[in-house]
Amino acid sequence: MDRLTGLAPYRANARVLVASLVGTAVEFYDFYIYATATALVFGPLFFPAHSASAQQLAAYASFAIAFLARPIGATFFGHFGDRVGRKSTLVASLMLMGGATVAIGFLPTYQSVGWWAPLLLCVLRFGQGLGLGGEWGGAALLAVESAPPGWRARFGMFPQLGAPLGFLAANGLFLVLSGVLDEAQFVAWGWRLPFVLSSVLVGLGLWIRFKLTDSTALDASGHGALPKAIPLVELFGGYLRQTIAGTFAVVACFAIYYLTTAFALGYGTTALGYDRQAFLSVQLFAILFMALGIVVAGYAADRWSSRAVLVIGSLCAIGVGLAMGPMLGAGSLGVIGLFLVLGLFTMGLVYGPLAALLPQLFPARVRYTGSSIAFNVGGILGGGFAPALAQGLVDKGGLAFVGLYISGAAVLTLVGLLSIARHTERDFVV
Repeated sequence: MDRLTGLAPYRANARVLVASLVGTAVEFYDFYIYATATALVFGPLFFPAHSASAQQLAAYASFAIAFLARPIGATFFGHFGDRVGRKSTLVASLMLMGGATVAIGFLPTYQSVGWWAPLLLCVLRFGQGLGLGGEWGGAALLAVESAPPGWRARFGMFPQLGAPLGFLAANGLFLVLSGVLDEAQFVAWGWRLPFVLSSVLVGLGLWIRFKLTDSTALDASGHGALPKAIPLVELFGGYLRQTIAGTFAVVACFAIYYLTTAFALGYGTTALGYDRQAFLSVQLFAILFMALGIVVAGYAADRWSSRAVLVIGSLCAIGVGLAMGPMLGAGSLGVIGLFLVLGLFTMGLVYGPLAALLPQLFPARVRYTGSSIAFNVGGILGGGFAPALAQGLVDKGGLAFVGLYISGAAVLTLVGLLSIARHTERDFVV
């Protein structure tokens, strides 16, 4: 059987791969419905009306709160993931994320309770960030620690595919609601339905995860031995360089993603005046190319290396940033769609191999903590404030400056990747 095309390893580990895929899809659905609602309705619903631009900036700032919470969640859940196990930690992170998301669907608005509304929104957004901070690292480890030799990137692409699936579910539901409800109904109560329906998806994710057996990477022997120190202390004491390199390696994917989804949706439906349904439809089509990019990157990374594929993707991301101004501002929804396709395919290239690369930087006893912190701190640098900064940049200098944000993020990622030794992936030990 050809090792690059055979399906036997997938079949043998189907339950683990489905669990990593479904869990991250649910978590990213929860995260993305907030991003979509931020672009569409949260500004006027939850923040005082000084100006439309100020309201949108405030909504994007609340969006960024989750990114500040994610490293805290990574530290907290990483500690227990490295000491107790992957499975129970993943269950807890999913419950926290899901509970905060459902609660957002029942929040009163600023008109009803004044400043309590944005305060409660920000608290629950913080809870979302805590949950997602512990989710990604555990799901990635669940997949790659189960992979046979030579299959780590292809196994690692399953939790990564949860991102486009979550986006399709989130924005697809908003698209349906926009089609069946008028504007007044959507603003009054329609936007709440995706948050409330999250309870169903969270229940599905929990059911699947409760059926798993835990990873064997934490066996009390050899490389899987429990850390003698607190995992965070050991991580920063012995693996700080790897943590910084991994953090930089993540920056580009977050910048591309949130500027081609949340920012582009808000800008396209306000400043550019496109119909919400039309723009959401274009984004839903483009996100399929992100999934394609993840699959292409997974197979290519096992053929060459995760680092090499990420370097190529980062070079492409520099070009995407330079193309953003002329293409997103072209005045044609078709050209905008082509830009989103190129941007999100590139996002797949710089996102797909991360689930294989980051765990390989750390030994098993601090792997959950190290991978999670690198991923989530990189998320702050690349995407946490990207929509808010982009709104400010476009107001002052136009779309070209927003594109330079993407190109700059890609350069940072290249710096991180080039500081990682080429032989890292050969040295990976479960």
